[in-house]
Amino acid sequence: MSLHPAVAAWLEPLKKLPPTHTLPVEVVRANMIAARAMMPPPAVGHVADRKLPGPRGDIPVRLYTPFGIGPFPLTIYFHGGGFVLGNLDSHDSACRHLCLNSNSIVMAVDYRLAPEHPFPAAPDDCYAATVWVGQHAGEIGADGRRFAVSGDSAGGNLAAVVSLRVRDEGGPKLCGQLLNCPVTDYDMERPSYRANADGYFLTRDTMRWFDNHYLKRPEDRKHPHAAPIRAKDFSRLPPAYVLTAQYDPLCDEGEEYGDRLAAAGVPVVKKRYSNMIHAFPGLLLNVVPEAAEELRAFGAWLQARFASV
Repeated sequence: MSLHPAVAAWLEPLKKLPPTHTLPVEVVRANMIAARAMMPPPAVGHVADRKLPGPRGDIPVRLYTPFGIGPFPLTIYFHGGGFVLGNLDSHDSACRHLCLNSNSIVMAVDYRLAPEHPFPAAPDDCYAATVWVGQHAGEIGADGRRFAVSGDSAGGNLAAVVSLRVRDEGGPKLCGQLLNCPVTDYDMERPSYRANADGYFLTRDTMRWFDNHYLKRPEDRKHPHAAPIRAKDFSRLPPAYVLTAQYDPLCDEGEEYGDRLAAAGVPVVKKRYSNMIHAFPGLLLNVVPEAAEELRAFGAWLQARFASV
């Protein structure tokens, strides 16, 4: 299927801008915040910022609570941005939609970013926040029996890695992992990388720029806490929802990760949009109806997972 015409039109002005990989980190960070600020945030029951103890200092988090009376299930959210970009504000609208659609508390985690804090800072922070909330769920109005992790792009990577670490190192039992166009590997010779190397928002050069900031040692690229597809065992992991998009360099590695989970006996919902680009649900909410439809699908899947506990 060809690229959605509305998405193609949205991409046209971006082609006139300087490529991301040619800009300073602080400029790209500011550009991301400015672009995401144009998305109108829906109202939720309550929003509160707080800090949790982390391995190298406090971890800022933002709690989105639905309307109604709790305790509510909890969805822990890790934002995308190549482990270099993003914060609590950049994904505020996405978290609000997830809160409303899943009828769960969403806890967004502001993990440390590269290049100031390369691997393994991000997964260490995300795992620490997950363990903390598993021990203190009642303090934030959450039901301590119903937890899920979620994330887009790099955040999808972190959700997958946290799922592995909770199984291997301990933490709250997770009833689901929602992976939106996740990074699972660093092999840029996959067919989807070659086919979508340029022109579809996320480029191969940008991914290489992200990776070089995040991974400082060659051996990090094969560590399962950086590349979860390199894990030796995929069994006993929480059920997964894996979204991919045809015009995304990460399409193949996301699909393969879903296949590896399924082969190990993990219940998996795999969905690929044949006319969309990377991480479109949160990115193109004002552009195509498919974005809102998929955000509702995320929420419905999470509600079903919470109801299964």
